[in-house]
Amino acid sequence: MNLPNRIAVPPCAEAGAPSPIVATGRPLKWGVIATGGIAAKVTQDIALLEDAVLHAVSSRSADSAAAFAERFGFATSYGNDGGVTGYQQLVDDPEVDVVYITTPHAQHYDVAKAALTGGKHVLCEKPFTINAAEAEELAGLAGERDLFLMEAVWTRFLPSINRAWEIIHSGELGDIRWVQGDLGFPAPEDPASRLWDPKAGGGALMDLTVYPLTWALGSLGFPDSVVAVGTLNSDGVDLQNAVTLSYEGGAYAQLSSSLIASCPGQATVSGSKGWLKTGGGNLHNPKELTIRIGQDDARVERFEQVGEGYTYELREVTRCIQQGLTESPTMPVGDTVKTMQLLDGVRGQIGLRYANDDAAA
Repeated sequence: MNLPNRIAVPPCAEAGAPSPIVATGRPLKWGVIATGGIAAKVTQDIALLEDAVLHAVSSRSADSAAAFAERFGFATSYGNDGGVTGYQQLVDDPEVDVVYITTPHAQHYDVAKAALTGGKHVLCEKPFTINAAEAEELAGLAGERDLFLMEAVWTRFLPSINRAWEIIHSGELGDIRWVQGDLGFPAPEDPASRLWDPKAGGGALMDLTVYPLTWALGSLGFPDSVVAVGTLNSDGVDLQNAVTLSYEGGAYAQLSSSLIASCPGQATVSGSKGWLKTGGGNLHNPKELTIRIGQDDARVERFEQVGEGYTYELREVTRCIQQGLTESPTMPVGDTVKTMQLLDGVRGQIGLRYANDDAAA
């Protein structure tokens, strides 16, 4: 049963569910837009699904797209050609059913809009867009065209995370009073890297904060108020930030992300009876949960995953499209829009602004 503030459990993460690679319906032909590191990781997991076909990949460079296609076995590839972008050629391909967008953040809106306009279902990497105005427009376009649209917050679909939600909402920890989450690493400051490029939507907030935030949303829901601080570099990109979410009744969530500090990468959920914390990997993909109730000995629950862990998210996208759903109950578009509104508020408090904001004004 999904209680108030609880993220809906996807079928692939339910107890006793079959492996996420097992087919749930007709095969879908995938198009992957961009060829970076995350595209490679997710494509490996797409290839594991019994009802997925790697049909097309695009890049600005035709050579890069062709090499990626050969590496993973795509049927075709597209690069920028004669003023037509590779991604536009891909969304114009009538064989493509669904696209996975993994371009730099600031390009998500333009690429997703082209895909939806071209009649394609869309899975778009986080952050979904740069601001809420872009997210709202894409949500409206998908609704008008009756197309599936989802932000790729893969953490929501993992069995370990859904087990955490089960424990949290069972009452075993008591009333949830405090949530803490952090994620960060010292990233070499390189203006050519998307992490440090303001034109690409760089910075710790947009790249990392969604993961600590997921723990707050899964435990307490969206907050009543938000207070944030952050440090920007000379290019206007945030080096690190700290966000406090406040809830009616006195609960708090304290979240931090950083590109200049090595962080534990843990989440802790504390209640009136006990606590839960992540382990065996960063908080966005934990392989262990440690639970302690009162003064009892702590217990540890351990988890295995299929592939790199993206298979669960991909199974849900596939299932929804096969069943004619336009959004996933686990990662609804409304949650994405509210998340972008929250991030807009945080950016306003720390003075973080991007070129996309001017276009949306």
